[in-house]
Amino acid sequence: MDTRPVVVTQPPLHRPLHPLHMLLVSSAFPLFLGALLADIAYARSYQIQWTNFASWLLVGAMVFAVIGLVWALVSLITPTARTRTRLFYVALLALTCVLGFINSLVHAMDAWQKMPQALVWSVLCVLSIGATLWFALGGTLRRREVLP
Repeated sequence: MDTRPVVVTQPPLHRPLHPLHMLLVSSAFPLFLGALLADIAYARSYQIQWTNFASWLLVGAMVFAVIGLVWALVSLITPTARTRTRLFYVALLALTCVLGFINSLVHAMDAWQKMPQALVWSVLCVLSIGATLWFALGGTLRRREVLP
């Protein structure tokens, strides 16, 4: 008679974020930050080229953020990814995309008309993507989470 213990393996109860997904989302942060810095430079110098630069940086940031959001929404299809923390992460990323879209619309205005608004929206975008990355990279979505 065999008395060795039997090891039963179970499928994992969590689904961590894919490294390529994290690369996409984290690539949006320096672009949003660059747009904020370009807005600050425009507020100090009133050279219109800074607003053009900020607009292009916003386009790049939105490309990365929207692709990351689509990936996050598609990943919610699987039942192992539907956790409270993952839903909060997707909500923060969606908020970032909405704020970035509004910021892009503000940056599409005339250069002399957009200044106090563009700076405020850029600060909101940087804070939103920073909170999203802090939530995702701070270990909240990287640790194992037991589902009920």
